[in-house]
Amino acid sequence: MKSFKLVSFQIITGIKQAEDVELQDGLIINKEDEHNRWLIEAFVTEEEFLRIEPLLKKDTIWIQVVITKKENDPAAFETKVLHMKKVQNNYTILFEGHLKNLKIEYAELLLENLIQQGVQGEQLVEEFKKKIRIRPKISTNLKK
Repeated sequence: MKSFKLVSFQIITGIKQAEDVELQDGLIINKEDEHNRWLIEAFVTEEEFLRIEPLLKKDTIWIQVVITKKENDPAAFETKVLHMKKVQNNYTILFEGHLKNLKIEYAELLLENLIQQGVQGEQLVEEFKKKIRIRPKISTNLKK
């Protein structure tokens, strides 16, 4: 097994729509088993848990995470909640899921996002250059 720091976490709520989840801490573990399963643990405040709790009631939950460094591309997982537990004034949420290979490059996704926002011409070039360096989170098209 290999474990990694969870840097950011989003719950996918629709096509190109994601709900940011503010983490207190997080961990992701590649179980390296024959089923290619991963464990994802998100540690959140009680307030954040109550905000996202309705999204956790589905049988299948698509999530998007950034692992290790904020500059890394997001990874998408199809998951289910294994366990939720209150720990003092916080909650820990344990997911199990499968990594999905989405052949979408970050640059393509960023460009598409800027165009959908109506950015054009020279402004498009400048915004693209700026955002490709800071790599803001952009949800991927997980649901078709």
